[in-house]
Amino acid sequence: MIEEILPGLVHWNAFHEGIGHVVHSGFALDSGTLIDPMEPEEGLEAIATLATPQRIVLTNRLHYRHSASYSKRFGCPVLCHKTALGHFAEDRPVQGFSFDEQLVEGVRALELGSICAEETTLLLDVRDGVLSFGDGLTRDEDGSLTFMPDALLGDDPQRVRAGLLRNLRRMLDEDFDALLFAHGEPVLSGGRALLSDFLSHEP
Repeated sequence: MIEEILPGLVHWNAFHEGIGHVVHSGFALDSGTLIDPMEPEEGLEAIATLATPQRIVLTNRLHYRHSASYSKRFGCPVLCHKTALGHFAEDRPVQGFSFDEQLVEGVRALELGSICAEETTLLLDVRDGVLSFGDGLTRDEDGSLTFMPDALLGDDPQRVRAGLLRNLRRMLDEDFDALLFAHGEPVLSGGRALLSDFLSHEP
């Protein structure tokens, strides 16, 4: 179900047949920015009633999801960090961006990396600030922050986690209070304290 979870920020989840799990998508209305979009059960026209999508931003190359349907319907480009561009087929045109780039007013791309070269966290200028994560950080069943299982972290999970921790600690320099996840329910307030506490308990 599509829900405006913060003023100007919409969230929904949908079942991803490719991985067999429910995943999450976001839409920053003021800038028209879709994040890792799946099609909601209400359909694309329900999105159109909220705002016209101006761009799609992927947190990594694996989150293309239903971007083609949105791009065809709204004529909006798909963006992913430039290191991933070689992974997209010609029938999936994608534009590249750099880390720390202001993609549009209210949306900045932060480097998370480590789990894959292009792994991006988006900083959204919504209310007190929102960090939007792809595969680099998620939530456990009890709601606490956690990393993806070791089986999804490549051949050297310890090295990957160390890289994630390094860049997550840098994000504490940013202004934010809420957290979005591609693979977890959002945290609408207290996100900075939650992330800080998580990092304080990691080596």
